[in-house]
Amino acid sequence: MAPWQARGREVAAQARVCASCAQALNAQGGAESPVRFVPQEALPAGEAYEAFIYRTRQVPTREGLHDFFNGLCWLHFPRTKTRLNALQAEQIAHSGVHSVRGAARDGITVFDENAAFFQGPDALWEALVAKDWRQLFVTLRPQWEQARLVLFGHALIEKLVTPRKGITAHVYRVPATANGLVAIDGWMARDLSAEKLASKPFAHLPVLGVPGWWAENLEPGFYDDTSVFRASRIRNEPV
Repeated sequence: MAPWQARGREVAAQARVCASCAQALNAQGGAESPVRFVPQEALPAGEAYEAFIYRTRQVPTREGLHDFFNGLCWLHFPRTKTRLNALQAEQIAHSGVHSVRGAARDGITVFDENAAFFQGPDALWEALVAKDWRQLFVTLRPQWEQARLVLFGHALIEKLVTPRKGITAHVYRVPATANGLVAIDGWMARDLSAEKLASKPFAHLPVLGVPGWWAENLEPGFYDDTSVFRASRIRNEPV
C-alpha cells in the first residue's frame, strides 16, 4: 500500500478533524479534482449511484474504509475513475438498471472494485495468465524485481487491511512505458472501453503470493495450496 500511504494518512487525519470522510477527501483533492465528495444522503432515492456521479460530478460517500479507499482512488487515478464512471453512465442510459448487470457493466464494476495493474516481463505475464504458479513465483521469482503491481480496486485494498491468503485481484496489464501513477492514469483513461471490459481481459492473482508482499510466501509449500493457487481450467485465457 506504499503508493497510497502519504495521501491516505493525510485524509485520515483530516477526517478526524472534520468528522466527515467526504470533507476530508475534498480538502485533499483541491480544485483540480474532477469530482466533489458529498454525504451518502445526497444521492436521491431511485437514482443510480453511477448516474448521479456522472450527472452532478459528486460522489456520495459513506463513513468507513470502503468509501475511504474509493475516495483515495479518485484522488490518485482521477482520469481512470472518470472514464469508468462515463462507461457506467452510458450503459445505464442505454439499458437501464436491472437486478443482473450485463457483461459490460459487470466488467466495469469488477475493474473498479478489484483491479490491479501489472507492469513487467512477458515471461511473468504469460505464467500468470496460464496460472503456472510455480513458474510465476518460484522459477521466475528473481524477475519480480523488474515488475510492478499497483493496486487500484478499492474493495481489493479494503480486503487487504485484514490480509488472508485467498485475496485475489483481477489483473490488467499496463505497458512499461507508462512510468508512474500519473502516466498509468492517463494511459488507462485512453485504453478502457465497454467492449474491452465486457470481455473480462483479466488475469487472476492471489496478491499475497507476490514476492515481498507477505512473509509467509517464503515458506516451503506456500504455493502448493490448491484452494488458493488453482490450476487453470482454460489454458488460453484473455490477455
